[in-house]
Amino acid sequence: MACLSDPQPWNYAGHPVHVVKAAPDGPEGPAVLLVHGFGASTDHWRHNIPVLAQRHEVHAIDLLGFGRSAKPAELAYGGALWRDQLAAYVAERIGRPTVLVGNSLGGFSALAAGAALGNQAAGVVLLNAAGPFSDEQAPPKGWAAIARQTIGGALLKSPVLQRLIFENLRRPATIRRTLHQVYVDKTNVDDALVEAIRRPSLDPGAFGVFRTVFDIPRGQPLDELFAQLACPLLLLWGIRDPWINAAGRRGAFQRHAPAATTEVVLEAGHCPHDEVPDQVNSALLEWLAGLSPAPGLSPEGAVAPLADAREPAAGEGRTAA
Repeated sequence: MACLSDPQPWNYAGHPVHVVKAAPDGPEGPAVLLVHGFGASTDHWRHNIPVLAQRHEVHAIDLLGFGRSAKPAELAYGGALWRDQLAAYVAERIGRPTVLVGNSLGGFSALAAGAALGNQAAGVVLLNAAGPFSDEQAPPKGWAAIARQTIGGALLKSPVLQRLIFENLRRPATIRRTLHQVYVDKTNVDDALVEAIRRPSLDPGAFGVFRTVFDIPRGQPLDELFAQLACPLLLLWGIRDPWINAAGRRGAFQRHAPAATTEVVLEAGHCPHDEVPDQVNSALLEWLAGLSPAPGLSPEGAVAPLADAREPAAGEGRTAA
């Protein structure tokens, strides 16, 4: 029987961080740390924590600047901060090898933390991860491209424009409309989800955090992080994601990901863990069961290379490499 604990008080760099923990009486395998995407929180794992915690010790964390965690104005928000926050949490509060599972921005942060943790990372799972590859960081070419980037960047740095964008984005109707754009099946776009995204935007520091979005550095390229990763990797795609063009970017991930990587493809959008949670939970539990007790893969748990991944057959809904 899994037991959902009360929020676990924890501080990072002197700032309170919201964490939720759940575990059965005798957890199996490595611990699991769930990391939300931009604008979301631990609440976005509402359909995953109860199921995963029937077997595993599960933690979910709000990144600084999001959810119920602190939103101090003085922090330099970006991949380095969130990487270090996650690595510190694994070291200080979990204390054993951990699988880091991240969606979107949380996927980039989980990958960076997994690379930094070395043998304390038992695995990394990316659900429609954000982040650039090296060849996507080239500066614009030609006067027209440079002018568009410069003028557009200047407009977006206007405090007045930023406030207008922020006020519009946190309206319930806008939140719901945005979610409808990135969920193929809208069933789980409910009032609880809309409120879970809206509520943190009412915190006094929320607008200050939002303003930093326009200045957040792009972070270390994904291909460099893949090269540093020493643990098993699962790529779990909502293949109909319009935000990151999952169908198009999947090829870049296949080219750069470690050879022994598992890939699962689902008919879903940007947040498959909330849109099709039963399928995601099943894929995660199956993959976790194949990990050895220590970091790495057991001999019988070796996974097929990405080249063997196949597209989902009609009515199948998922692909297991």
